[in-house]
Amino acid sequence: MELNEISNIFQKKIDNNESFLSKYAIKQINSKRKNKECEEKKSYRSAYQIDRDRIIHTNSFRRLKHKSQVFVAPKGDHYTTRLTHVIEVSQIGRTIARALNLNEDMVEAASL
Repeated sequence: MELNEISNIFQKKIDNNESFLSKYAIKQINSKRKNKECEEKKSYRSAYQIDRDRIIHTNSFRRLKHKSQVFVAPKGDHYTTRLTHVIEVSQIGRTIARALNLNEDMVEAASL
């Protein structure tokens, strides 16, 4: 199977998944890209998956592990960092998006 065929299969899968989304969902075809990388290159990820991955791989995102989310008493070993908080928010957002039939990848990227 050629790379182009695989890319076409993947694109059909994205289109099929988006056909089941709520009328209120933001679809990939309606996304406005500052960088046309997603459209020009053959990718096996949706535009919002690429956005999420870009966020996760930034130094700013990784630095969140060194920031505490709340100030707690010095006793105990359970400290929440901003990184763990952001991951929890992202997962809650994804669950809500799934329940409302919205674009999960877009919600996850926005939650990060």
